[in-house]
Amino acid sequence: MLLPNKLFSYNESVLSKLPLILRELDQPKTPNELLLSLGNIVNNPLELVDALDCLYALREIELNEEEGRIIRCSKK
Repeated sequence: MLLPNKLFSYNESVLSKLPLILRELDQPKTPNELLLSLGNIVNNPLELVDALDCLYALREIELNEEEGRIIRCSKK
């Protein structure tokens, strides 16, 4: 996972992509649909997986196992 440090700026890190991914998840999407909708924002699938890991750990997203879609968690 690429985090900001002396070598990598915030914009180059996975953290800068988290809000952009959350905006794309207004509707549930499969990981492939999400990757395609992000276009040039995410450079490769591994970068998307790192970002999704962060969002899952923060309880911002969850996976619908029946459909295989990523869902944005509702705030309580």
